[in-house]
Amino acid sequence: MTDARPNTHSTRWIWIAAIWCAGALFDASQTILIMHAMGGRRSWLSPFVVEFVSWLPWVLATPCIVELARRRPIVHGAILKAVFAHLAAFAIISTVAEAWSAMLRVIFNPWHHNPPPIFVNTWYTALTDQILTFVIAYALILTVTYVVDSREKMERQVIETARLNGELSRAQLAALRGQMDPHFMFNTLNSIVGLVRDQRNDAAVGMIVGLSEFLRRSSEDSHRAQVTLTEEVEYLQRYIDIQKVRFGDRLRVSLDIPVELADALVPNLLLQPLVENAIKHGVSKRIAGGEIRVAGTRCDGALRLTVYNDGPWVREDLEATPGGVGLGNLRTRLQILHGERSELLLRPVDTGGVEVVVTLPFLEA
Repeated sequence: MTDARPNTHSTRWIWIAAIWCAGALFDASQTILIMHAMGGRRSWLSPFVVEFVSWLPWVLATPCIVELARRRPIVHGAILKAVFAHLAAFAIISTVAEAWSAMLRVIFNPWHHNPPPIFVNTWYTALTDQILTFVIAYALILTVTYVVDSREKMERQVIETARLNGELSRAQLAALRGQMDPHFMFNTLNSIVGLVRDQRNDAAVGMIVGLSEFLRRSSEDSHRAQVTLTEEVEYLQRYIDIQKVRFGDRLRVSLDIPVELADALVPNLLLQPLVENAIKHGVSKRIAGGEIRVAGTRCDGALRLTVYNDGPWVREDLEATPGGVGLGNLRTRLQILHGERSELLLRPVDTGGVEVVVTLPFLEA
C-alpha cells in the first residue's frame, strides 16, 4: 500500500508557498507603487526583489507555527501555557524575519541611501513598522490551522460514525438473518415429524432432502444482507417444493415476477417468511388448502412485492403476527436497510383473502 503522508506533506508545502508568494507579491507591488507615487524614479527591480524575499523566514516558519498550534491549542485549561508559547514563538520569528530583511537592505541598499543603512537601525525601524503586520500574519496562521483541523476532525468523525453505523447495521442484519434459520428449521422439522407419524415415509425423506438442499444454498449466502430478486425467487421455489411434499395439491402457488425486475436488490430471505406466514394462517387452516400468489411490480423508482393468500382474514392472527419472528424480523431488517423509504403492510383484500405488501427502493445489483 502506498503511504499518502509524503503526498500530503508536499501538498501542504505547496499551499504554504503559494499563499506566502501571493502575500509577498502584494506587499512588494504595494511598496513599488508607493515609491512611484512619492516621485521615485529609480529602478524598481531591486526594491521589489528585496521586499519579496524578505518574507522568506515566515514561509519557513509557517509549518513550525502550525505544529505549535496543534501541540499548544488555545483551549480552556491550558490558555496561559499556550499564550506564552505562542508569544515566545512570535517574538523569535519576528526578530529573525526582520534581521533577515535588514541584512538584505544593508547588503543591496535597494533605495540607494547615502550613506548606506546601518544594520541595527534598519532592523529596529523595520521591526517597529512591521510589528502589527506580523501580529496579523501570525493570528491568520493560527486561525486557518484551527479551522482546517476542526473541519478535518468533523470529517473524520462523520466517516467514523458512518463506519460504526455500517458495522452495527451489518451485525444487526446478521443477527436477524440468523434468527430466521432456527425458526424455519423448527417449523420444517415439525412437518417432517407429522409425516413420519402419518407413516408417509417417502414424503418425509423427500422433505429432508429438500430441506438439506435449501439449507446448503441458504448458508452460501448467509453473509449477504441483500440478494437479487432472481436469487430470492430461487430460494422461495426450494421452500415451496419442500412444503408441497407436506401439503400436496392443497398448496397452489403462482409466481409473477417480470424479467426486468430480476436484478433488483432485496433483503435476503424476504419472500420465504411471507409465504410461510401465508401457509400458516391460510392454507394450513383449510381442508381444501388454498392459493398463494407472489407478484412484483416497479413504480416510480420503487419495488413493490405482494404475497396474497385466499385464506380468511382473522384479526387475532394480525395482532399476533407483527411481533412474531417472521414479519417482525422483516420489518426490522427493512428499517435498517432503507429506513422510511420502505414499508410492510398486512391487509385484507376486498374480494377475499389477505395480502402482504412490501415496498422498498428499486436498486439494481
